[in-house]
Formats: sequence, C-alpha cells, structure tokens
Amino acid sequence: MDAILSKRNEVLSLNPLVANIDITTAASDWLWAVFAVMGLSAIILLVLGHATRPIGERAFHELAAALCFTASIAYYSMASDLGATPIEVEFIRGGTLGQNWVDIGVLRPTRSIWYARYIDWTITTPLLLLELALTTALPLSQIFGLVFFDIVMIITGLLGALTASRYKWGFFVFGCVAMFWIFWVLFFPARKSASHLGTDYHRAYTSSAIVLCTLWTVYPIIWGVCDGGNVITPTSEMVAYGVLDLLAKPVFSFWHVFQLSRLDYARLGMSSSKVSDGAHQGLLKPDQGPASATATPRPSNAVVGDGTGFHRTGAANTDNAV
Repeated sequence: MDAILSKRNEVLSLNPLVANIDITTAASDWLWAVFAVMGLSAIILLVLGHATRPIGERAFHELAAALCFTASIAYYSMASDLGATPIEVEFIRGGTLGQNWVDIGVLRPTRSIWYARYIDWTITTPLLLLELALTTALPLSQIFGLVFFDIVMIITGLLGALTASRYKWGFFVFGCVAMFWIFWVLFFPARKSASHLGTDYHRAYTSSAIVLCTLWTVYPIIWGVCDGGNVITPTSEMVAYGVLDLLAKPVFSFWHVFQLSRLDYARLGMSSSKVSDGAHQGLLKPDQGPASATATPRPSNAVVGDGTGFHRTGAANTDNAV
C-alpha cells in the first residue's frame, strides 16, 4: 500500500525539496488529506448557511467558510511542497532528523520554513476572532484592536521563523505578548459585553472562547520545537499543525455555528445584508421596501447604521461606546 501511495504522490520529484531538513512523501499525503477536509468544510458551511439562515443571518457561516477555504489553499501549497524557504537552524540536531551533518559536510543545515502557513494565519485567525467578537456586542474599537494584535502575533512569528540567530526568540516574545493581550480581551471585556445579550449568549461565547484560546496556546509550543528549536522533524510538524488547524478551524466553526443556531440573532443588533437598500432585488415584499421603512417611527432601541456595513441596536451595548 505504501508503495502504491508513493507512486501516486510524485510531489517531491516534481517540486524538489529546498532544505536539508524537509518534509517526506508521507507528510505530503497527510497535507493533501487536510486540504480536502478544509475545502469540503468550506462548501458544507456555505450550503448550511444558505439552507438554514435568512440572508441577513449568514455572517458566521460565511466567515467560517472563508477561513476554511483560505486554509485549503495554504494546505494545497504545502502538500505540493511549495510555499517554503530554507533557513539555517540555530540548534543543530542529529538522531531523530536522520542525519549526521558533519559526516556529509554540512556545517549549518537548513530547515524549510513554510511561509504559506503564516499567510494563511494572517487571514484566518482574524476571521476566527470575528466569529467570536461579533457575538459579544464589543465596541468596534476593541474589535479593531483584537485584529491588530492578532496580525502582530502572526507576523512576529513569521519574522522569528525567518531569523537564523537567537534573535528569533525576541520576535517569539513579542508574539506571545500579543497573544496574551488577545486572551485578556476575550476573557474579560468580551465576556462582560456578551453578558448584556443574555445568559445563553454569554454561555455560548464563554465556551467557544475557552476552546479557541486553549487550542491557540498550543501553537507557540509547536513553533518552539519546530521553527524555533529544530527539535522535531518537518513531517511531525505538519502532523501537529494539521491536527491543530483542523480543530481550530472547521471543527471549531461547525461547533460555533451550531451553538448560535439555537440563539436569537436579533439580539446581536446587526445585519450583514443591505436588503433595505435594494442590494438584493426581489427579496422584499411590497410593504417591506425602503419607503415603508422610513414611514415607520423608529423606537429608542431601533437598529441604526454605524457606517461599517453592520447595524447595531442601541440597547445591545449601552455601556460600551465605540
């Protein structure tokens, strides 16, 4: 069976390895499997959203589908042995890496650093945070802050991975500080804000935040033994990151939208569509057009636009001004 699979997967002969320490055909097989799961999950999430939610309530399904689709592209790249660059390792290991570097004349071996993965994370981790933050009625200023520090966390991880000297650990510290700031916002201001939406929303948000933050805590550990410390092989790295990405992206997203399916979206005070502006012709009944909407007096807690494409109610977040 292994011989058959190796004949079918000719990636490493078509796209040659770029570093001394690199993936194997078995790693490529695993990456193709993750690619397939990510792509299929994106399709299912889109279909599920269109089949179960009205047009103004599909934001969470479409965010989840977008991040799974982005991840599928990254895994296609890595499975094809593309999207990596060689970087000299700080710590030269033997044994488990299968080589005695001195004997073969390599004084400073290189390891593949998969920048495709960091590009994926730069897009998908902010989308994951939006999946959470938009269920809390957090002010936009704090949501912007979450996205900013998330990007800082990913970019400093990439800079550290591309650094051959011990200065990479300085970037690692910057990334960890950004990560813990994100955790603080999710567990304190965001939880407090979610409590204003009701006990059910508070409970759903808290459980989702705990799951996501627990998974994210494992990522810097894997970075430390892969791109940082060169302790485990790239094949083991691919398995570890692949399992985490499957749990943190499709599995988490399906679980999150399932939790939200039992809740009243109207309490979020937002709509991701612009039906009232005529963006989706034919979806309104004659008495639901813009003219009838302007003729109806707006109550004190009515939905108002904030210029961002989202519409929030004044009652949902009275003590959290943007």
